[in-house]
Amino acid sequence: MGEPRLEDIEDYDTLKGGKKKIVYGVILVGLILGVIYTVAYNDNKNVDDSIKVEDSVKNIPLK
Repeated sequence: MGEPRLEDIEDYDTLKGGKKKIVYGVILVGLILGVIYTVAYNDNKNVDDSIKVEDSVKNIPLK
């Protein structure tokens, strides 16, 4: 049994039937998740009760 050739694949040039629905479904789910992430990220930017930390570490002791 040899490796499959591109000429032997039925839908090499076009997607048909179930494969087309799966590809469009994956793209749609990716877009929906991107929108949800963007909305959640932008919603958490405007926090009024955040604590400002101005202490910075100058030296890190080795031991």
